[in-house]
Amino acid sequence: MTRWIAVLGVLAGLVVGAFAAEIPKNKGAEQIPLAGGTQGVVTFPHYRHQNALGDCMVCHKLFPQTKGSIAKAQAEGKLEKKQVMNTLCIQCHRDLRDAGKKAGPVICAKCHKKE
Repeated sequence: MTRWIAVLGVLAGLVVGAFAAEIPKNKGAEQIPLAGGTQGVVTFPHYRHQNALGDCMVCHKLFPQTKGSIAKAQAEGKLEKKQVMNTLCIQCHRDLRDAGKKAGPVICAKCHKKE
């Protein structure tokens, strides 16, 4: 009897897990234009980073997952200018490069595009 209860529990877990996997998650925009000051706009490839990192909090530990949150945090003095780019972006790209893995650019002009 105990064995059947365990089997039913496992099956129930699999069914619930299958339905949970089908629930779409808010992934945000595919690309996000970020104000880049005098150096120009950065078109941030959001989906590419989500797929590569898997953990949203790698970036979002510094700012909320809402549109305009970086600019708002900077205006409120909670983030310094360039803090996200220098602390997260470039440093992560350098770490990956130094580990011999595929990495994004480490030169500002590769992401910032003046119009």
